[in-house]
Amino acid sequence: MADRDPVPLPAEVRAKLAELELELSEGDITQKGYEKKRSKLIGAFFPPAPGMDPPMGQERRTPVTPSSSSRYHRRRSSGSRDERYRSDVHTEAVQAALAKHKERKMAVPMPSKRRSLVVQTSMDAYTPPDTSSGSEGEGQGDGDEEGGGDGEEEDGGGGGGTSSSREGSISMDHWISRAIHGTSSTTTTTSSTASSSSSSTRSGGSGAAGGRLADVLAQHVHISAHHHLRHHHRHHHHKTENHSAPPDVTGYTNNTANATTTDGIQVERAPGAGTAAQRQAPKYGNAELMETGDGVPVSSRVSAKIQQLVNTLKRPKRPPLREFFVDDFEELLEVQQPDPNQPKAEGAQMVAMQGEQLGVVTNWPPSLEAALQRWGTISPKAPCLTTMDTNGKPLYVLTYGKLWSRSVKVAYNLLHKLGTKQEPLVRPGDRVALVFPNNDPAAFMTAFYGCLLAEVVPVPIEVPLTKKDAGSQQIGFLLGSCGVTVALTSDACHKGLPKSPTGEIPQFKGWPKVLWFVTESKHLSKPPRDWFPHIKDANQDTAYIEYKTCKDGSVLGVTVMRIAMLTHCQALTQSCSYTEAETIVNVLDFKKDVGLWHAVLTSVMNMMHVISIPYALMKVNPLSWIQKACQYKAKVACVKSRDMHWALVAHRDQRDVNLSSLRMLVVADGSNPWSISSCDAFLNVFQSKGLKPEVICPCASSPEALTVAIRRPVEEGSTPPGRGVLSMQGLSHGVIRVDSEEKLSVLTLQDVGSVMPGAMMCVVKPEGVPQLCKTDEIGELCICTVATGTSYYGLSGMTKNTFEVFPTSNNGAPISEFPFTRTGLLGFIGPAGLIFVAGKMDGLMVVGGRRHNADDIVATALAVEPMKFVYRGRIAVFSITVLHDERIVVVAEQRPDSTEEDSFQWMSRVLQAIDSIHQVGVYCLALVPSNTLPKTPLGGIHLSETKQLFLEGSLHPCNVLMCPHTCVTNLPKPRQKQPEIGPASVMVGNLVSGKRIAQASGRDLGQIEDNDQARKFLFLSEVLQWRAQTTPDHVLYTLLNSRGTIASSLTCVQLHKRAEKIAGMLAERGHLQDGDHVALVYPPGIDLIVAFYGCLYAGCVPITVRPPHPQNIATTLPTVKMIVEVSRSVCVMTTQLICKLLRSKEASAAVDVRTWPPVLDTDDLPKKKPPLLYKPSNPDTLAYLDFSVSTTGMLAGVKMSHTATSAFCRSIKLQCELYPSREVAICLDPYCGLGFVLWCLCSVYSGHQSILIPPSELEVNPALWLSAVSQYKVRDTFCSYSVMELCTKGLGLQTDSLKSRGLDLSRVRTCVVVAEERPRTALTQSFSKLFKDLGLHPRAVSTSFGCRVNLAICLQGTSGPDPTTVYVDMRALRHDRVRLVERGSPHSLPLMESGKILPGVRIIIANPETKGPMGESHLGEIWVHSSHNASGYFTVYGDEALQSDHFNSRLSFGDTQTIWARTGYLGFLRRTELTDASGERHDALYVVGALEEAMELRGMRYHPIDIETSVIRTHKSITECAVFTWTNLLVVVVELDGSEQEALDLVPLVTNVVLEEHYLIVGVVVVVDIGVIPINSRGEKQRMHLRDGFLADQLDPIYVAYNM
Repeated sequence: MADRDPVPLPAEVRAKLAELELELSEGDITQKGYEKKRSKLIGAFFPPAPGMDPPMGQERRTPVTPSSSSRYHRRRSSGSRDERYRSDVHTEAVQAALAKHKERKMAVPMPSKRRSLVVQTSMDAYTPPDTSSGSEGEGQGDGDEEGGGDGEEEDGGGGGGTSSSREGSISMDHWISRAIHGTSSTTTTTSSTASSSSSSTRSGGSGAAGGRLADVLAQHVHISAHHHLRHHHRHHHHKTENHSAPPDVTGYTNNTANATTTDGIQVERAPGAGTAAQRQAPKYGNAELMETGDGVPVSSRVSAKIQQLVNTLKRPKRPPLREFFVDDFEELLEVQQPDPNQPKAEGAQMVAMQGEQLGVVTNWPPSLEAALQRWGTISPKAPCLTTMDTNGKPLYVLTYGKLWSRSVKVAYNLLHKLGTKQEPLVRPGDRVALVFPNNDPAAFMTAFYGCLLAEVVPVPIEVPLTKKDAGSQQIGFLLGSCGVTVALTSDACHKGLPKSPTGEIPQFKGWPKVLWFVTESKHLSKPPRDWFPHIKDANQDTAYIEYKTCKDGSVLGVTVMRIAMLTHCQALTQSCSYTEAETIVNVLDFKKDVGLWHAVLTSVMNMMHVISIPYALMKVNPLSWIQKACQYKAKVACVKSRDMHWALVAHRDQRDVNLSSLRMLVVADGSNPWSISSCDAFLNVFQSKGLKPEVICPCASSPEALTVAIRRPVEEGSTPPGRGVLSMQGLSHGVIRVDSEEKLSVLTLQDVGSVMPGAMMCVVKPEGVPQLCKTDEIGELCICTVATGTSYYGLSGMTKNTFEVFPTSNNGAPISEFPFTRTGLLGFIGPAGLIFVAGKMDGLMVVGGRRHNADDIVATALAVEPMKFVYRGRIAVFSITVLHDERIVVVAEQRPDSTEEDSFQWMSRVLQAIDSIHQVGVYCLALVPSNTLPKTPLGGIHLSETKQLFLEGSLHPCNVLMCPHTCVTNLPKPRQKQPEIGPASVMVGNLVSGKRIAQASGRDLGQIEDNDQARKFLFLSEVLQWRAQTTPDHVLYTLLNSRGTIASSLTCVQLHKRAEKIAGMLAERGHLQDGDHVALVYPPGIDLIVAFYGCLYAGCVPITVRPPHPQNIATTLPTVKMIVEVSRSVCVMTTQLICKLLRSKEASAAVDVRTWPPVLDTDDLPKKKPPLLYKPSNPDTLAYLDFSVSTTGMLAGVKMSHTATSAFCRSIKLQCELYPSREVAICLDPYCGLGFVLWCLCSVYSGHQSILIPPSELEVNPALWLSAVSQYKVRDTFCSYSVMELCTKGLGLQTDSLKSRGLDLSRVRTCVVVAEERPRTALTQSFSKLFKDLGLHPRAVSTSFGCRVNLAICLQGTSGPDPTTVYVDMRALRHDRVRLVERGSPHSLPLMESGKILPGVRIIIANPETKGPMGESHLGEIWVHSSHNASGYFTVYGDEALQSDHFNSRLSFGDTQTIWARTGYLGFLRRTELTDASGERHDALYVVGALEEAMELRGMRYHPIDIETSVIRTHKSITECAVFTWTNLLVVVVELDGSEQEALDLVPLVTNVVLEEHYLIVGVVVVVDIGVIPINSRGEKQRMHLRDGFLADQLDPIYVAYNM
């Protein structure tokens, strides 16, 4: 990456540019305004170069050799990195680690994005800041205790120098590109997965190589357009090219202007699909025709990608899962076995270190207030504090006299002028908030000392801003818990606070009500002559409370006593050898931590002069602190490592810099291991300017323990400070090993000096009992001294664990009678008593038993900078707990101009780098647009807030890469099926253990005595004729329209007469013979019933078919055509309207109309009736055919004989007690299964009146069904799940208005959902709850169960016990075992009984493989024996083997005589405590799911619905979900109801929940629009259709994520 030759810009222009940058980043000016002003400023210095010819351009881009005078010029290009983590050594290590990876390349499938989701920034809209702008860094906040990159500096360069950043080509660090800099044509690599992909540049350049699904991990290719093309592009800004279409991220090759080779992709075939990978002409974009594992040819890009993913996953990853099955119920999660070779601590037990004696000097004041009084009276003119304005001019000098008099004034007003004389608002000991901006230290000091003098307790906090300030709410909680009612602030700050229209300051979110008190002198009353503050010696009272943000975002208040504050000042004075009237430059935040201790407290104790450099000035001029140190000949400076880094970046050989006056440079974050590189680099450059090496004094501190250690300024020539080069591998196991051979993964530490005077330090184990560590072990530093905090305000439990720790030695004895305080720092005490800190407890992540520090991972990620990809070094690293272990998440802000390709490539390199250097996998890598992560008050990343957003799915990343396959190594062991135990042993085993063999039956049909007249007849047609004679005017059917009024009705005789006419028509026009098949294509209604009985009268076999949907002919008509063909219908009967539809233009476009059989329109029937009605001779002949599409998308027709039909009707009549006087409301589709039987057959058999409600009418009027039930005082009603859902969603908010209209459901005895699936408990429960107010009895709601072999096995009748619900352990179900658990226990799954077993039905649970009977505690296939079983499949191709198995199975053991039909559903039986009508204990059948839908993964059986339920619960925007498997990968498809920006939020959430609840790794997450998941007429998901659509690339997904 060649830097452009720096053109020196004048300092004032640089300052202005920096301000502009700042304004833009803060959002104060628009992008347009920014560009206008910027070009104006720079215009004068760069001649416009529109006609510049390419060669010149190329010369300008030659690499600049770094001048020897300062090798740090070269680093300027990395201004956009967070300096806390900068280390050249580390960068080299990372690059070396990545280079190692070149050999073992991996092909990672790039995610597919919908075009609208690919963020295309117009390149004109974002001009990278120029390399030559003077202020490389604008300020950034406080080193931000949370491990997540606080680099807020501007992008200092790189961007403008090479065109790489804007053209989106993939250019690597200099070391990679050097080797092949010459190649301007495209290089093609071939990866080891045989996915060779060529890529070349699109003419525009902005989408260059965008479509490459490259071997991203081996990017040693330098892909670029021809230089002249690019140059021309840069200068002319061709808008057309700039906005070229986003890269086609799903294809492999770009359709290009100058393509070199276009090579088809070869993909390794899955095993079993043949040998050589065939290469065929590319189809579907550019994918190959591949065959999947099961030999199905699939042609699509998606499948090629998945195949690639499968190949990637085939490679064995680090710890392989141990393959044996523990036959135990708690599915054991793999516990990480400690590696026997891991390093263990071998040293002796450490000895506590004692600091030097704290020598109390005679003239040390007895308290800080006393010191202030002394200096304020004896040397009132001495300067105490000089503040700077943003131009670096002294703004104001506060003298000790002024500080004293003003503090006294504040103290007086606090105690006497708030509230009334009788009821003062503030009394001594009360807490008050100090709210002061960072640029006003004088006002802060005055207020702070005013509080000390008034003996009230100051709580300094940040200024709350209007912008949603991350963490402001938590600060509010702290203020509330401290009982703060008054907030002190400065005039300017008070004016700047957000105001309501009435001018009042609103209450901030989470804050208590506070009174704002302005501390400027002019607003205060003068204290009377005789009033003096009471000055005591330092005592045990609380002096102040410092806030501290924890890892989880909560804010605690650390209380510091007056004696601790004073002792701490004395210890600092002694260690730093402070003397009176010394000058000290402070860049740190003076409200807390090191800034407060040195520049507000210790300085006053020693009458020192503080030069305060505000954050705003550092942003404009990072060298300001160095200039002030020279100007004021300062002896001491307090900085953070970032201030040193910025100074280096901005430094341009200033002649006048002389740092020889400095005797001490306090590095406040010296305990951060990554500060060492800034210290070294700073010394390197400034040693020539008089900086002495021994001046740099890193210190370690924490809010609880105050200053833990500080390096003393030593005399020249004494021993150099300590260094430790430690192995990260060792550190992750908690031991100290000086690194020997593996130079890549090391951590270099510098010492932070020795123990503070008067203190004692030891190192204890970080977890568990505070036991002393061994000398070569890393632990938490603990310190015993007066000078620490004493408690977390108001939290006694946490206080005990932190401030009252008694470390014990090996034998368990405490090492001291005094309590120690935990510092929150991890480290060790090295040789010569030097203290080393390796990280913070807060940043610690324990993954698989090894410890990693967030800061170290940030450093590694930042060292992978192929093209300064991370925006201002803003990276957050944290861990989330998934499946009982911590998982690492890396979130980074990407630069506005980065392309998809850059992002993906950067992500893959980061994964490798972290893997090589830390030997740990990253679970999730997310990239967000620049400036979108929540910020702390000083501009760093607010880590806990970021984590919160990530977990709740509102981070809105623009790229996500999940790697669960590589990270999750503690999954339960895959279940290995034991060799099949024979059915006989199973039966014996069950008998021995006292378990029942699972079988049950309904009442016996033969023994029931009832006066059932219809029983005399063998055929329904005869029953109808009998009713037409005996009760001709009895109404059998009433059809309602959407308004709820009667559309038409049918009496017995009307039905008979009309059926006769149809029979006549069939004979006359259709010339049909007995047994011919007739397709009935009618909308739900009366015509359908008439046509059905007409067919029976004519001796034809009817098949009911759902008519095509007029709005959707293209997809619905082919199904109609298929059923007509498969059923071998010789004619189609239908209405006039549908007749026209079948002959329409749209219809002929969808199917070949000429091949239809004759279509008869029954709207005008012939007048004459047939000569005589057909009477079947044999009751076992066919009555009708029942066709239906199963959930897996299979069309299956079953044969129903006359015997079965009559038996079926009788069984239902008995179960539901149906008589001619009854009315039953039916809201079902009348085309197949029980719906058809209830709609067409039952009324004729039982004589009751059926009120027919077509479900489609409910879309117009959702209340139609329930209103009809109420109006006709119906006792029994039948509906489907889709109807129930329509009512729940459509009427949810209208129950009150329905009640007022008199809707009453209290008469309903049974409301049965007709279904062929596991009961949807959640839906039935919410339906019951919702309509309870309208009188619906919850126990009335129940469900039925039927399937292809038997259309109704269970149906909740009128008598008999209420339906029961049991809770089973989901983990046991996966092993086909049933274990009942309590409601609400973890992994419990509620299952509702599927109604009562119908009379005449016998059920047994059998093993689907061995066909042996099973015990009650096992899940098996439901087998059924009944007189109304269907008699077989109606198959065109005569596939008899399939049929005989399903309809004529016998058990392999036990009762081997009975012939059973196999339902294809898994379920179990349970004997309940309830009794049925006959007094027997009641057996309940629970259906779990279809055998063909169940997924076999890791040797266990999963039901899609369980995974889907978990997924739908994870995020409010997921409306529907469907899962399926493809080549052993779990694919999850979710429908997103929300903006497309949310699509990527769902990927981690879906992956997490499936891991947590099902122990499965999701392979692919597909986010689609609402309504994409296909659903059949019964409301069941068609997962196989969806799968086919996905593989054929027809879903138009918003986003497809391939998890690695």
